[in-house]
Formats: sequence, C-alpha cells, structure tokens
Amino acid sequence: MAYLCRYSFSKQPNTVEEKIIDESRQGEYFMAPDPSGVRPTTGRKLLLESYGCQMNFSDSEIVASILAGEGYSTTRDPEEADLVLLNTCAIRDNAEQRIRGRLDYLRSIKRRKPHLTVGVLGCMAERLREKLLEEEKLVDLVVGPDAYRDLPNLINRVEDGQKAVNVLLSREETYAEIAPLRLDTNGVTAFISIMRGCDNMCSFCVVPFTRGRERSRDPESIVREAQQLFEAGYREVTLLGQNVDSYKWKGGNQDGDILVNFAQLLEKVARVHPRLRVRFSTSHPKDMTDEVLHTMARHDNICKYIHLPVQSGNSDVLKRMNRGYSRGWYLDRIAAIRRIMPTCAISTDIITGFCGETEEEHQDTLSLMNEVQYDMAFMFKYSERPKTLAERKFEDDVPEEVKGRRLQQVIEAQMKSAAQRTKLYVGYDQEVLIEGTSKKSQEHFQGRNTQNVVVVFPKQEGLKPGDYVRVHTYGCTSVTLLGEYVATVS
Repeated sequence: MAYLCRYSFSKQPNTVEEKIIDESRQGEYFMAPDPSGVRPTTGRKLLLESYGCQMNFSDSEIVASILAGEGYSTTRDPEEADLVLLNTCAIRDNAEQRIRGRLDYLRSIKRRKPHLTVGVLGCMAERLREKLLEEEKLVDLVVGPDAYRDLPNLINRVEDGQKAVNVLLSREETYAEIAPLRLDTNGVTAFISIMRGCDNMCSFCVVPFTRGRERSRDPESIVREAQQLFEAGYREVTLLGQNVDSYKWKGGNQDGDILVNFAQLLEKVARVHPRLRVRFSTSHPKDMTDEVLHTMARHDNICKYIHLPVQSGNSDVLKRMNRGYSRGWYLDRIAAIRRIMPTCAISTDIITGFCGETEEEHQDTLSLMNEVQYDMAFMFKYSERPKTLAERKFEDDVPEEVKGRRLQQVIEAQMKSAAQRTKLYVGYDQEVLIEGTSKKSQEHFQGRNTQNVVVVFPKQEGLKPGDYVRVHTYGCTSVTLLGEYVATVS
C-alpha cells in the first residue's frame, strides 16, 4: 500500500521527502454536514482526525456515517468536542510519535474537561491497545479497523465509566452496505474501498497484523456506490485496497458461482459513466496482469497512472523483504505498462537502509530508478516495526546516518526524474478535471490530468470544480504544470 503523508493540523513537512510526497494534500479532515440536512443531532460534538494512508481516510468516512446516525454534529475545535477520535497509522515509528504528541495535547484538554472522550482507531489502536489504555492512560476508547460498527456501544461503555476496547479482526467485514459520509470538501473526488486486509506477508510491514486477512467486497455494491457518487456530482473515484490486483469476488446467482477479478471490476466501474474518472491504489508487482493494463488502455476514463511499489532495486533485498518478485520481474511489469500504455505515469515506494542492505544493493536501487524514470515516489528510511518478520529474523544493522545518506540520494534522483517527466507535458493541451482553487493563489484553479500531474491555470468566469477543461501548458515547476484555459470539455 502507498502511505500518503497527509498529516492533520496543517503541519508543515519536516523533511524533504514529506514535501515531495504530497504537499498539496495536507490539512485537516472533518465530518461533512449531512447533505440531506435531516439527520437528528443530540448536541454531542465530534472531532475526527485521520493520519496515514488513503485507506484510513476512507475508513474515517465509514466512522463518520456511523456516528452521524447516532446524532453527532461536528467541530474543528477540540475544546468544543465531546468525542475526539484519531484514526491512526502504524506503518512507521515517526507516524506513531506524531499521534502520541497529539494525544498528550488532548490529555491537557481532558484535565479541564473530564467528560471529553478520546479514542484511537485504526492500525495503531490494534497494535498498542494495552499500552494506550492501561499503561499510559492516554485514551478511553480503542477500536480496530474491523470493529467500527461497535462504536456506539463502546462509547456508551465509556460514558458509564469503563474503558472500552474492540480490536477483533474479521474475515468477512467490508462495510459494504454503509454509505460513507464524505469528509473531503471539494465534492469532486472520492475514495471507494473495494477490499480490506492483506495476505502479503512483506517482512517489513505490520498491515496483515493490524488489518487482518484479505477479503473483497461485492462488485455490485462498488458499482452502485460509484453511480451514486456520480449522481451526487463527483467526477473521480479512487478504488482502494492494500493490493487491488488480488481483488477477487466469488458469489452465487441462479446460474451458479461467478468470479470477478480486478480487471473485470475496473471495467464495471468505468462503464458507470464516461465522465467519471477512475483511479486505483495500490498495485502489487507480483500480481499485476496484462489484463488490467489492457482494460485501462480501452477506457479513456480510467486514468493512465499506476502506483507500483518496488521498495528496492536489488533482488536479494527484495527476497529479504519477502516481496515475491525479483528486479527482473519488476522491470518486465514496467515494460508491459510502457508497451500497452506508452503515456502512462508510474509512481513507486522506496525504502532505504533495509536490514543488511549493502552499498552495492543501494546502488541497484538508484540504477533502477534511473532506468524506470518515475513520475513520483514515496521515499522513506527503514523503520523496524514490532511483530514483523524482519524484526524476528533480521538485524536492523544499517546505521541511521547511512540510511539518511542513502535516502537523500534517492530523493535527489527522484527530484531529477520528476522534473524531467513533468517537462514532457509542457507545450501540449491537457484534459484537466478542476478540483478547486489553487493553494497558492485564489486567482487560479487547480486540477489534475489523467497522469495525476497537478495543473494550475487562471480562473475563468463560469468554471467550477468538477468541470473538465482543456488547458494548454506553457511551463512547469518540478511537479506542477502551468497553463492557460482553452475550452470546456463536454
């Protein structure tokens, strides 16, 4: 899975890699008002904050829907809140430390407001439940990713003076019939969770332990959600899963069992409407098929962008990571993408300083980056996580100084590659879906092309978020295209 560093509280990125990751998507996420305007309220106020990956943000929309049904209204101010929930990430130690800092701040508020209930949701909740509840007494409520239906009951237990916890993992839960309450504010783009959990036991990753076994959601419920989003004015959906390429749904009908794979699901969602863009995340190199690539190539509204995590460019390191593919296999998948969709953009994940990584193995990563020329990358130093195979089997023996130096070299290589890739789009017309006002200028719109590149251009009268427009690009920064409006695309 790609872990996007979109941190709450409008924090500035602390490192260059955080800035590169997605500086356009920082900020707070709160429950949106119910569009029908008829949900009853109880006077209780909720503050819901999300950290980490796209799946966490999608899960927060499920939580928001459940609690809206219990009468909660929302606030941006923790001083006003009766309930504060942090939906957490445990993929790296740095993410956990950020959340601990936030919990310390909330504890200071709780001293003045004893009735305030503070809860931790998500991956960190499952991993550190006893420590958070009993040892450090930072929270009242701990809820794992498969137990959100139990939130109302757990909140009642806290109000009765008890600590409440439910981190049981499920082999069936997909929340398929719960209509998410959209937390974004642009009304243009939305996430659709198509599966939960992960069966890939990458040696560095905690996700299988915090999110459980892999299970896929009924495809018809996914298509129905996409249709409802389009009818509500949304113009782009991102299909989410830890490994979308392993999506498989087997169900029965009067003619017997039917099987839907990811390529077939993509086809179904793409057919909802030609003006509904479809993205997905995340692909896995060992499972990505040519069938998926050909499906993408057939449909203009399936965006020509693939996130294909490599993690390392050395086959021995990949074996220690238990990734299930070699350098050669990965490059074959890249070649297939380039052959079937020559204009497709590709991004990746890279970890530097994994257990036992030598200088030669690190150089293999740099050479692979140079060969592939990624449009974008998420880059991190290796951070050992408890309960993982790597913690049990390998020594975290690469010094932090060396990890940092190698990471900086990876960042520099990617910055060079990204700048070169962005320049390829200059001088051409781009079809852009307007997402909103540019974060740097109130006089400009911001949107993305099919390759997921941000495009900024001056506002024009009559245009609004959700419109498709043709923009002629005349220049760029390292990751953003600058252009002029040409025409509206009907």
